[in-house]
Amino acid sequence: MQKFAFNRRNTGLFNEQQLKLSDQQDALLPFISRTFSSSNFARQIVDKKAHYSMEMRKVMHAALVKKYATVSCSPKLQQQIDAWMHPETFTVTTGHQLSLFTGPIYLIYKILHVIRLTEELNKEYPENHFIPIFWMASEDHDFEEIQSVDIFSKNFTWETEQAGAVGRFDLVGFAELKAQISALFSGQTENEIDEILSVYTGDNLAQATFQLLHKLFDSYGLLIVDGDDRELKKCFIPTLEKELREQFSYRAVQKTNVLVQKEGLKTQVTAREINLFYLSEQSRQRILQVENGFFVEGKGKVTQEDLIEELHLYPERFSPNVILRPVYQETILPNLCYVGGVGEMSYWLQLKGVFDALNLPYPLIQVRSSLLLVEPLVVKKMEKIGMTVESIFEDPTHLKKKYIQENAAQEADFTHLNSLVQLIQQEITQKVAQFDPHLDKYAEAEAVKLQKQMEALQDKLLKLVKQRHETALQTIDQITGKLFPNNGMQERSLNLFSLATDGNIRDKIATLHQTISPFDSDLVVLKY
Repeated sequence: MQKFAFNRRNTGLFNEQQLKLSDQQDALLPFISRTFSSSNFARQIVDKKAHYSMEMRKVMHAALVKKYATVSCSPKLQQQIDAWMHPETFTVTTGHQLSLFTGPIYLIYKILHVIRLTEELNKEYPENHFIPIFWMASEDHDFEEIQSVDIFSKNFTWETEQAGAVGRFDLVGFAELKAQISALFSGQTENEIDEILSVYTGDNLAQATFQLLHKLFDSYGLLIVDGDDRELKKCFIPTLEKELREQFSYRAVQKTNVLVQKEGLKTQVTAREINLFYLSEQSRQRILQVENGFFVEGKGKVTQEDLIEELHLYPERFSPNVILRPVYQETILPNLCYVGGVGEMSYWLQLKGVFDALNLPYPLIQVRSSLLLVEPLVVKKMEKIGMTVESIFEDPTHLKKKYIQENAAQEADFTHLNSLVQLIQQEITQKVAQFDPHLDKYAEAEAVKLQKQMEALQDKLLKLVKQRHETALQTIDQITGKLFPNNGMQERSLNLFSLATDGNIRDKIATLHQTISPFDSDLVVLKY
């Protein structure tokens, strides 16, 4: 295994706003509380400790105990749960949609990043305890985004007519998908696939996802939180009521958006007048503000007081959107830092005003690690054509020209031959002029014929040179296609199961875990 680190600014894969989020947060200070750094965790601890109550710890601890009573826990994970009640215990959080069979591998990178970050923080701040958290976005209703996964270039799609929060979907048709994926590894005499897939089940997708991720990361001490929980939502009632009465988040975000755009930055999400959804078993509908109250599709018009009364009786029916979901997370967790992708982190720049309106500490934010995995077959192809790791980020067309220049320069060099042709043309013109000066036009015509014949010959020879190296040029396309599928980043299409061709997933997770350096913003290329 070989690890290479590249400054993100030299890869051409990220825009300037994403780069600032990654390694130049000083330029973003109007929109964040403080920059991400090891030393700033000490300041963040002071802020969070002053705002996170013991009562909230008790509620969260009870929710965790209840959740993890359904599974077997490693000693390390049990220690995490036990440590929750200590006032010096804090969290580092990431989150994602309930992607099918873990979805794109960057979900795995997110999780491993927060695990590694907490490991480093536990060394640096031994008087505190830090726990990695994965927040399941089980209330998200965009099923099309998560219903498919590609494994070994084969697409698997879960077909269902269910609607609403995807975490509440039952698993009809799931067993068939698991059987199809298990069959991909049937040739391996010893693999972990069936063992891992056996726990990917339950009453709904949220439960299945919880059990799958717990199986994969239990030994690393990862705690998984599902916000679709009545008891946790109770703790968020004051903010939800403030939103319904004052529409405070919309005004806060709109004010920030003006400043964001003035700085030449792009806004990632659009705030609504009411940044809440109404949840039912088969629906997640926006709560719309109308005259003298609100309107919800399928429920109809309702007065403000009636909806607020329902909120207090049934808080589980109210779901924050992308604007208020971070606020919910930071309300119920003793969280210090949120880790996410570059696009995800962009919308956090719009949210500080929302946090300020609630007097809630805005967390440190960090861009997760990005990895580019170069499998053994690709490594062999690169070695065969002399392609270096440094050239991975170059344009394929440029790589091909460079290859021809380096490997076929002498074959394609007609400089000497062209010089000889010019001499022959001159000799022809001079010789004819000795016999008859009036034949100069004839001499020029013959010289042009010779030039065209030589050009035709050169074209044919060049074609032969390209054909001789066609395999190498095709190999360049194969390499770049593998590393950047559909001209995008590999991590957005590669799946964890595809990485574990021998069926041994835990070994691959362990390798990735060792590779991630949480305080390093470079993009990592890993040859394995």
